[in-house]
Amino acid sequence: MAFSKTARRARIKTNIRNTVHGTAMRPRLTVFRSNGDIYAQVIDDDQGRTLVSAASLKDKAAHKAPGVEQAKLVGKAIAEKARAAGIEKVVFDRNGYLYHGRVKALADAARESGLNF
Repeated sequence: MAFSKTARRARIKTNIRNTVHGTAMRPRLTVFRSNGDIYAQVIDDDQGRTLVSAASLKDKAAHKAPGVEQAKLVGKAIAEKARAAGIEKVVFDRNGYLYHGRVKALADAARESGLNF
């Protein structure tokens, strides 16, 4: 039986969340991408709090940029905000998306800007 695209992503997301858990010492960097924008959050799962967030909607330059460039700008922004909050190490949660394209661009930009994962 073939899974639909959303059912397949939901199944992968569940498996990822069973293994990836953010703590205060090493929070979880999660990514959400819609058709037009990309969002990133650094989350402490122990307390259930979002520590830092960045989105292409909040930045005019990123909002108007094409996909991969947009993801790079958001990745750089999330890394800068996280480092300002004293966070240097995170675990990466790709949220069920394949690790290529915009998700990979965001992760690479965050690494280049100083986040370790």
